Amino acid sequence: MAVRHHVIKADPAAVWEVLADGHRYAEWVVGTGESRPKRGQWPQKDASLEYEIRLGPFRLGNETVVRHCREGHLLELEIIAGPLGTARFSIELREWGDHCLIIADEHPLRGVGAVVHNVAVEALIQVRHRSMLARLARCCEDAPTRRPQPSVRQASGAEGTGRA
Repeated sequence: MAVRHHVIKADPAAVWEVLADGHRYAEWVVGTGESRPKRGQWPQKDASLEYEIRLGPFRLGNETVVRHCREGHLLELEIIAGPLGTARFSIELREWGDHCLIIADEHPLRGVGAVVHNVAVEALIQVRHRSMLARLARCCEDAPTRRPQPSVRQASGAEGTGRA
């Protein structure tokens, strides 16, 4: 089972905002072409996205289905890769000080991927996860801070008094 941890210098809400936007899936998932909603409201249970995976000159139509979602904390997906089979991908978000600890876990479920799964394949998945989590971090860390900052008036308690 390929499990990888990564600390993203953003709060979990900012990371969840990226994960919950199905149109941004291709920004952080390595090898994925433009994603489109296929069914349901992403990331609700049973919602899905469709996209292409590029493997050199080959293109493979894929679908990712939400199997479990705990908003803001956990997203469990089933990746359906046609003849390659299916895989479970889970991404958990935890507060880590002012940052977000990501725990990504992937393993094959059915098909060729499950049959040929071995230590070498596991190493390739780890390399892919390292790149994927770095891309996710860039999406989250480069985003403008969404936390409202108090104005000088609000901070000084002069709000609504007409005095600065």
